[in-house]
Amino acid sequence: MRLLLASKSPRRRELLGQLAIPLTIVDVDVDEKVSGELPAGQVAETLARLKADGYRVDIAADEVLVTADTVVVLGNQVLGKPHSHEEAAEMLHGLSGKVHQVYTGVCLRSAERSVAFTERTDVHFRQMSDSEIEYYIDHYKPYDKAGAYGIQEWIGMVGIERIEGCYYNVMGLPVARLYRELMSLMGQS
Repeated sequence: MRLLLASKSPRRRELLGQLAIPLTIVDVDVDEKVSGELPAGQVAETLARLKADGYRVDIAADEVLVTADTVVVLGNQVLGKPHSHEEAAEMLHGLSGKVHQVYTGVCLRSAERSVAFTERTDVHFRQMSDSEIEYYIDHYKPYDKAGAYGIQEWIGMVGIERIEGCYYNVMGLPVARLYRELMSLMGQS
């Protein structure tokens, strides 16, 4: 089997690369907009399906296309990637002292069929001080991360009290579930 990963995320590339399955990075250019009416918990999977549908190259019998999207949800609000220091600080202040959800939607497509799923992880942040939030933004510049943080970075070590669910899901790819789904898709379960 060979995986075709349609993602610009260095974290997804790293995580999938550790599965020891041959991996090729492919491009997919789609408009990543969904209806505002869509429930927050369905946004990531919908975007993953859009990306899979946007891949127009034939998939060989031994290949599987992997697309994914991760969203951070606080209440019913989807937090995207911050565009500025101020926006990152606003997001992190909002997450501070609260529990939020991280949803990663994944779509796997072979030459024969496709399957999509969503993984949810609840993340418990402790109350963070203004100086801790400023330190994190200044030193880690989390502008490419949904919710303005990376669990694998400093803020995850000092600010996250616990999680309920898959750690790797919060990084952007629920690897254990993805592996099981891949094996099933390829008839190797």
